[in-house]
Amino acid sequence: MSAGSAGASLGAEVRAWQDGALQAAGGPPVAEPAAAGDGAGEQLRRWIALNHRYNSLLWAEEDLARRTTVGDADIAANKRAIDGYNQARNDATERVDEILLVQLGLVDPASAATPDPQAKVPPTARLHSETAGSMIDRLSIMALKAHAMRLQTQRQDADEAHRADARVKLARLERQREDLAACLDALLAECKAGTAYFKVYRQFKMYNDPRFNPVLVAEQAARKTTRAC
Repeated sequence: MSAGSAGASLGAEVRAWQDGALQAAGGPPVAEPAAAGDGAGEQLRRWIALNHRYNSLLWAEEDLARRTTVGDADIAANKRAIDGYNQARNDATERVDEILLVQLGLVDPASAATPDPQAKVPPTARLHSETAGSMIDRLSIMALKAHAMRLQTQRQDADEAHRADARVKLARLERQREDLAACLDALLAECKAGTAYFKVYRQFKMYNDPRFNPVLVAEQAARKTTRAC
């Protein structure tokens, strides 16, 4: 799996893998990917797989968080798990971007994983606002949506009107996935040709960081004051 193979469609490959992982698992969450070698292609596939894994865990946890017959403590536990999976999903997206940018020769390899990656792009190349990794992340979420909608088309406890409506929605989701995969391939082709590039954008999930979340900062200060008394 790589960004630069002649005639290859990374978008189609990613879609097929994401669907296959869901089918093998019988739905979210998908299995944890096996350890990968040090090769860039193996590492790229592993981080794409981990992104899908974390999105699938996030999906399952979001469903649990909507329960109405459990206590507040259970929902709070779901919320904390959601925050953790969301952070891990974003971290995996950044790793995908780092690997792709190195493969495409658009970043200094030594700086790719640093807070400030150094771009190496032609002066006439346009900056694309969305990264390739974020597009792969969106493909993962849309694979989960399509899987869930496909199950709705098969429900025997719902009437035919419900199943028909689900079929229409499923067809629309599949068109969206096809379009997004094509846009991903087009961006990578432009990057390879030197006419476009993207950057690694650090997400800075401040709500997960006790140094930046103002509520957590206040809690820490209160604990310090209590201990000092």
